[in-house]
Amino acid sequence: MKQQDCRAALAMTHELVIPAQAGIHVYNLEQKMSQDPDKNNLTTEDKHQKKMLRKKQIVDKRIAKATEERGVLILLKGSGKGKSSSAFGTMARALGHGQKAGVIQFIKGRQETGEHIFFKDHPMVNFHVMGHGFTWETQDLNQDIDAAKKAWALARQMLQDERYNILVFDELSYMFKYKYLDVNECIADISARPKQQNVIITGRTMHTELQKIADTISDVQDIQHAFRLGVKAQPGIEW
Repeated sequence: MKQQDCRAALAMTHELVIPAQAGIHVYNLEQKMSQDPDKNNLTTEDKHQKKMLRKKQIVDKRIAKATEERGVLILLKGSGKGKSSSAFGTMARALGHGQKAGVIQFIKGRQETGEHIFFKDHPMVNFHVMGHGFTWETQDLNQDIDAAKKAWALARQMLQDERYNILVFDELSYMFKYKYLDVNECIADISARPKQQNVIITGRTMHTELQKIADTISDVQDIQHAFRLGVKAQPGIEW
């Protein structure tokens, strides 16, 4: 079993897989069960190995069914903290494999983000921060729409360029919520991208039509947040 296949299966099933070095124990267990099928005679270790063996069989079957090779569309939504962090963490993983990345942040905050500072000069990253700030601060509808359209024009170019292995469109979902961009036009561009290109979109809410074409959707929930406890936002954590 390849490591990458195993990771994908773990993420999908939330199950454990028997480590390769445990193979001898699995063999011994199967031999013992064939000789004495009475489960009451199994030790605690035997019972654990039996449980892990069943889980391994389930995961292996699912891995065997996953044969298609292509890029995926990942949506990271929800009210909790960590959507952008997850997107940039995945991008860092791709960079570790020598892949080329493109980033567009559709909302510009008051402070330069740590991810922009870190990645902007990376030779394999094309990083753009668009917009003029949060919409409730600019209070200029036409300016916001114009900035969104310019940002998407750049996104479209990246989506047509097969040199990009992974694209991160951070906070893009707000552009649909406030109707700055036409979601159907954006979906058409995303759907027409090169076959092996991966795209990650973040934002609190996700348009229903976008979710219909997504391969992976994660909903990050807000259980607790330091801000509500009176802790100030800080670099390295919030930006």
